[in-house]
Amino acid sequence: MSRTMERIAVHIVLVGAVGFALYPVLWVVALALSGSPSPEAAALPIPSEPTLAHFEAVVTASKTMSHTTPQVEVWLFGRQLLNSLVVALATALVGIGIATPTAYALARFEFLGKTSGMRALLATQMFPAVASAIPLYLILDALSLLNSRTGLVLCYASTTVPFAIFQLRAAFEAIPVDLEEAAMVDGATRWQAFIKVVLPIARPAIAVTALFAFMSAYNEFILAATLLDDETMYTLPVMLQRFIGEYDAQWEKFAAGAILVSVPVMALFYLAQRHLVAGLASGGVKG
Repeated sequence: MSRTMERIAVHIVLVGAVGFALYPVLWVVALALSGSPSPEAAALPIPSEPTLAHFEAVVTASKTMSHTTPQVEVWLFGRQLLNSLVVALATALVGIGIATPTAYALARFEFLGKTSGMRALLATQMFPAVASAIPLYLILDALSLLNSRTGLVLCYASTTVPFAIFQLRAAFEAIPVDLEEAAMVDGATRWQAFIKVVLPIARPAIAVTALFAFMSAYNEFILAATLLDDETMYTLPVMLQRFIGEYDAQWEKFAAGAILVSVPVMALFYLAQRHLVAGLASGGVKG
């Protein structure tokens, strides 16, 4: 009887936790499907007449480029989705490309300046990205990279690389050195041992780190809103801001846009879930 009551209590707690986690999602979905404006939606806004009009309004938004000859009408949502995906993917690739060999070197070798370098990298994680918005703006302005994907990728990579180095360093330290030494005894060079032995083992950790780098760039708003001033160059988080004005807030369109923005991320998490579980577990036990 006591074991049955314990199981019932556990299930009640789990159901309550799931409901607590799902309520905001259901609230956003219901608001996006609502047909009438609901400025005060403290409770769950169950739509009496569900409609996809708000999704259509977000997706079909366009802008006429008046400075071009002939004038061209640009599909804003498609352009902004492309901007977000390109910037996020480029940030993840640049971050992983720089962080992987750096983290391996920090995990395997002893050299002058290693400790001070690690402290410097750690210090960069102590400051929020918004604190560097003005210096980054001035640097990109001097380099003529304002309002460009390249400038945004460089800014995001500056914060992604230190984070990725710390993540991957722990993963490399968890891989036994004996595996590399055995490969080198068999005739492999250090580089070949790194490529053929270490990287396959560290693949889950690399995948998770790349996923977090992608997420941080895909969801970032402050720097994108500061460095971009052309609507066709906006990323999706900046696009959502235009539904919240000083005197008016289009909450239904904001909710619809938030759902559309989250679709690529949900798809990515679904495809990478196997690596996500393995990567989160890597580095927990040092071999």
